[in-house]
Amino acid sequence: MRGSTFLESEGSTTPLHSLRMRRKFGRARRLRATPTDAERKLWQQLRNRQLAGQKFRRQVPFGPYVVDFYCHEARLVIEVDGSQHDCQQAYDERRTAFLQSQRIRVIRFWNNEVLLNMEGVLTVVLDALRWDRY
Repeated sequence: MRGSTFLESEGSTTPLHSLRMRRKFGRARRLRATPTDAERKLWQQLRNRQLAGQKFRRQVPFGPYVVDFYCHEARLVIEVDGSQHDCQQAYDERRTAFLQSQRIRVIRFWNNEVLLNMEGVLTVVLDALRWDRY
């Protein structure tokens, strides 16, 4: 296959791309299995089209990243950040720039915002969902 990178292992040829995809989906699966308290609490509000009838998915592989929550209909990503994100601002900026280049809007909340002010968080999300309709 032209343009693909292959790995040779035990006589089989496997596209490197598919190996990366399997790793990314495995990582997303692990993240879904071990949510933070804030992610768990927000997911309880977003799941089953409870918020404005919009379908959200959690820990979704998107390009080279895995996003916390994604609404395809509104092209909206919600990220819930813990204290580790203080040290990785450059990474978060690259990630946001990539998502925006794909015409995806990104909103971010700190864990403590979700845990202590769910009503305010949901108001911001609802505003973002409404903005998409105009």
